[in-house]
Amino acid sequence: MAMDIVEAVEGYERWLAGHVRVGAGALERKHRRMVAGAFPFLRATFFRWPELWARELPGETSTRRVISVGDLHIENFGTWRDADGRLAWGINDFDEAHPLPWTSDLVRLATSALLAIEEGHLQVEPGEACAAIVHGYAAGLSSGGRPVVLAEGNVWLRNLAARQTRDAARYWRKLSALPNAPPKEVRSVADVLHRAMPGPGLDLRLAVRRAGLGSLGRPRYVALADWSGAIVAREAKALVPSAVVWASGNPRGRIDARHLVRHAVRAADPTLRVDGSWIVRRLAADCQKIDLARLPRRRDEYRLLAAMGFETANVHLASPSATEHVLRDLEGRKSTWLLKLAKRMAKATRHDWKSWRRAQRTERR
Repeated sequence: MAMDIVEAVEGYERWLAGHVRVGAGALERKHRRMVAGAFPFLRATFFRWPELWARELPGETSTRRVISVGDLHIENFGTWRDADGRLAWGINDFDEAHPLPWTSDLVRLATSALLAIEEGHLQVEPGEACAAIVHGYAAGLSSGGRPVVLAEGNVWLRNLAARQTRDAARYWRKLSALPNAPPKEVRSVADVLHRAMPGPGLDLRLAVRRAGLGSLGRPRYVALADWSGAIVAREAKALVPSAVVWASGNPRGRIDARHLVRHAVRAADPTLRVDGSWIVRRLAADCQKIDLARLPRRRDEYRLLAAMGFETANVHLASPSATEHVLRDLEGRKSTWLLKLAKRMAKATRHDWKSWRRAQRTERR
């Protein structure tokens, strides 16, 4: 018997607590943010996606699988520095990586775009948004992919990313104000963060950080240190198997984030690594996710969504044996296939969101 959304949230959070120490306060914050709109609700509930997929799109369940991002959406893109210090752009969260039908990432990306359009975050027609994603994905897959480096090329995207960059002094003040982590909590992660630092033997201050939405509730720690005259920071976030594993009813499952970090077509972030059960990355004012609320008024949204589709192909190319099959499947589909599927998933997500909102209002009475 299918679960309603309240049962699904409770079931997933019990499962999550079996893997990591879950922060109750963070979960309460997550629950409140899930009420705000269908778009943040989608971001917070990837664990619900596999069940909705099987129910709403049964014809897609047998589609060729690739190691997918899983929790892909339009705010899961950002910038980092590659090994040569160049600013690169792309997907920046692989927490939910898992083998899924190749269409899943594209439909979820398009669904997030449709919900963002409804909530006024994007100013583009739904059909155009889906067409842009498919165009970029097809171009990326057929060309063999290409890292998105914001140097002499991709000037338009570099200019957009520059608008996202935080004021460095303010950024470091905010990060430095994070509360210290209780010593007992960080025993398992202290060595991981020491290994991630740019130099050995640094005096670290370990702090607790709350960020993201889908990962709220998982342990997340930041190490701050003085190095060569300024502050440096590394973040370690607890990794658990993808929520797809929970949705399938399996008690355990492998973690596929490591595969995508290593094999996707990208100008690799040398600080991004999977170390045991932690995923570690550099934090800095110039390495930021794309925040819809901070996009400039004048922007080419078709071009941005096409770039997101292209980057999705860069990640799917980490499953090279599937590429030819996916291209044939893509070529045989009607031009409106993505819009049709995304509309179905957006409708199901809105229904869940409204049910969750009613349940939360009832609980507060």
